[in-house]
Amino acid sequence: MENIHDLKLRLIDEVENNKEELLDLCSKLIQIPSVNPPGDTTEITALIEKYLSDVNIAYEKYESADKMFNLVAKIGNGEGKELVYCGHTDVVPVGDLSKWDFDPFSGEIKDGWMLGRGASDMKTGLAGIIFAVKILKKLNIELPGHLTLAIVPDEETGGEYGVPWLLERGLVTGDGCLIAEPSSYLNPTIGQKGSYWFELETRGEPGHGSLSPLAGKNAIVDAIRAIEEIRTLWDVNIQIPEEVQPLINVSKKYMREVEKDRLKYQEVLEKITVNIGTIEGGTKSNVIPDYCKVQVDCRLPFGITQEEVTAILTEKLDALNIDYSIKRFGFKSVANYTSAEDPVCKAIVDNISLVTGQEAYGVMQWASSDARHFRQYNIPVLQYGPAYLPSIHGYNEKVQVDAIIRCAKVYIAAAIDFLYNK
Repeated sequence: MENIHDLKLRLIDEVENNKEELLDLCSKLIQIPSVNPPGDTTEITALIEKYLSDVNIAYEKYESADKMFNLVAKIGNGEGKELVYCGHTDVVPVGDLSKWDFDPFSGEIKDGWMLGRGASDMKTGLAGIIFAVKILKKLNIELPGHLTLAIVPDEETGGEYGVPWLLERGLVTGDGCLIAEPSSYLNPTIGQKGSYWFELETRGEPGHGSLSPLAGKNAIVDAIRAIEEIRTLWDVNIQIPEEVQPLINVSKKYMREVEKDRLKYQEVLEKITVNIGTIEGGTKSNVIPDYCKVQVDCRLPFGITQEEVTAILTEKLDALNIDYSIKRFGFKSVANYTSAEDPVCKAIVDNISLVTGQEAYGVMQWASSDARHFRQYNIPVLQYGPAYLPSIHGYNEKVQVDAIIRCAKVYIAAAIDFLYNK
């Protein structure tokens, strides 16, 4: 029987030899505008269904909300561990088309780059995991246990109709998970900060603008005072738990030595970040505003809970003696991670090194993702995918073709290591 190392090398060669098929799949996925909102994944799901059906990969399809489809496909003999490869089909809106240098839904390749919305986040990573599973099936590779594809909608709005919907219903389980989200070349993300999003509403008393500030009560002015207090969440001193300090340290090293343009952001790993995202208030410039709404995105480091943030926030705002309320929305999570020693982390990291010939290691992500849902269900998880990080969610999104092929090689080799390793 072929040994595991030789099998992995053969499969890596198979990816190389069929890379045009992989790139064609990437282009076709990008050409379908699965923008969220509205989140209609009908067309892109149909394309993936056909691709899986071409090699008789069985799957289940679940419509979790109107025109939002989850696909769950499995290969393997079922006797052993289960590895989940996960990806989302939705992308963020393209924004002002005049600011793009190319059609955001072209999916064309130019000068070694794959172009279009979703190129980095995350249609090329999604294509990579689907392609890897297809090769394994096509070659009739005997897999102990299961390799499961979980293809989900509704990630980009932090919605509940993708990963959490499947996990809550027990439709996806596993001993380890890889999400093909964008990451650095040698550095998968094995931990994420928490999320605390909220809307502040201040209420005032209307009056004629010509009498302000003597008449009425200006809700926008009160909101400005509140914003100043909210921004001081950055200054809260947080004790980072000892067990995650190595992850923080290696992530700082990564920002210092790999993504050197991130050096100035090292503090975000240990601080509550505060983004005042939107402000809406008042009716007219000559009317004293009786309401103002402010939406805020905070990301939480290790060492602080949602409840503690609420308590700090409430104390600060109560002291202002204003009429206000806070409503939570969107992401809600605490910082979370998977140990670098976990088999799924080792399988991905070891095979990044195998494919690239370079040292790889896991790092902390300063944002949040679907990874938190898997950890809530005690499924160890990390993220690794092709990316040109500066273009994510921006204009002219793109990714290097070489990165797409490299990641697909890692996916196929890591699946062998994880499932064959008892």
